[in-house]
Amino acid sequence: MIFTLKVTLLHGWNSPDKWEATLEIDSMSPLDELHFAIQDVLEFDDDHLYEFFIARTAYSRDRRSFDDENGELYDKSIADLFPLPDRKSLYYLFDYGAHWLFKISKARKAPQAPSPDVEYPRLVSESGTLPRQYPCEDD
Repeated sequence: MIFTLKVTLLHGWNSPDKWEATLEIDSMSPLDELHFAIQDVLEFDDDHLYEFFIARTAYSRDRRSFDDENGELYDKSIADLFPLPDRKSLYYLFDYGAHWLFKISKARKAPQAPSPDVEYPRLVSESGTLPRQYPCEDD
């Protein structure tokens, strides 16, 4: 089944503008595939560590992390996480130094059947200003 997810930028180095995207992705995709889909949309270089986590807020100390150290980036599918526990959200943190932080939520409650002529994951819509990972100082 296909999940429709909304990815919203909460914070990032030198990212004064708002940005969000809606993606469609196979619900059985592991979290690292969601990472690569987000990286493709952002046009970022995949040159830093990252993690996903479930927490009440983006800065909660009480969180459940999915990262390279515990291997759950590769073992947990998106379907394993949804529905999220009450009053909890899914976050994606990329590059611990620049602290690119995104909130991920389901944009559609019910999953849909995949279309045979569509390649997933795919970008459905995007709004705001696309953040730049390494902005030039001359701009």
